[in-house]
Amino acid sequence: MEPFIHGVILAFGLILPLGVQNVFVFNQGATHSRFFQALPAVITAAICDTMLIALAVGGVSVVVLSFAGLRQVLFFAGFFFLLYMGWVMWKSNPVKEKNTQQFSTKRQITFALSVSLLNPHAILDTIGVIGTGSLVYDGLEKLVFALACILISWLWFIGLALTGRIVGRYDQNGVFLKRLNQLSAVIIWVMAVYIGYQFLNGIS
Repeated sequence: MEPFIHGVILAFGLILPLGVQNVFVFNQGATHSRFFQALPAVITAAICDTMLIALAVGGVSVVVLSFAGLRQVLFFAGFFFLLYMGWVMWKSNPVKEKNTQQFSTKRQITFALSVSLLNPHAILDTIGVIGTGSLVYDGLEKLVFALACILISWLWFIGLALTGRIVGRYDQNGVFLKRLNQLSAVIIWVMAVYIGYQFLNGIS
């Protein structure tokens, strides 16, 4: 029971903060007329998290965290990626997306892959926090810990899309979603500045 509770708490701690991945899944639920139309984004984000968690628990965390050069590459690429993602979120038009269903299945999958796997903080947090947390367990307990983290990830993304669908029904003019996107853009840009600082600090 302890490994399961530990995994649940850690997974919630990592997944709760407002970020581009969460906002994207939420928006897909809000901008599509039916929940199942947002499933490509939900499933892709959850699979990416599952993969990162499995790699972290499998021992990749020890390898990644031991190479400072790899961390710097992630920070460098992540700085520009987050700047771009912030711009995309700021410029997004929820009303237009709702009316035209702009995010097709292919675009949902592509976008979800990018926000899940090209965000260095998502990668380093998962590897660093969950990977490190798993080091206290062995065998079956480590498996239970990993499954708890994965379960929370899947339930969270499903819940986000469902919540977005409910909000989308009442926010017909898209004002709330527009403001949410702009708030998310500001948060993402702050993250980009922080990552840029970490990169410069690492090479100085």
